[in-house]
Amino acid sequence: MKDCNQCGKCCIKYSDGALSATKEEIDLWEIFNPDIFDFVKDGEIWFDPKSGLRLKRCPFLELSPKKDPLAPNIYTCSIYLDRPEDCRHYPSLIAEMIRDECEMIEVVDLDKPKQAQIKLDLLMKDSRPPSS
Repeated sequence: MKDCNQCGKCCIKYSDGALSATKEEIDLWEIFNPDIFDFVKDGEIWFDPKSGLRLKRCPFLELSPKKDPLAPNIYTCSIYLDRPEDCRHYPSLIAEMIRDECEMIEVVDLDKPKQAQIKLDLLMKDSRPPSS
């Protein structure tokens, strides 16, 4: 499995209404990060604060400037430390990464998905809640 190359595929795919935030996250944003809370509507995330319409893309996903016009796009998250748990926990399954065309996947991961899942679980252990 390769390191994340910040291609943005996961953020682009899931930011169109497929993400949620916990009530606790939303409450904290309201108090401490009103710039994030502005994009919350009726307990759901990523709505245009002016029109009230759901955004097609996360408003905090930013395309990094390129030094070389032929270089691939690199995306960053401007609220990375305050991003929703849904974002923190992705990716959770190798099958999910394959479905989403994640660029971290390598041929060896496809050939040995159980071993790849173990590697992914180790990689993501600090991002996921403790198992019960």
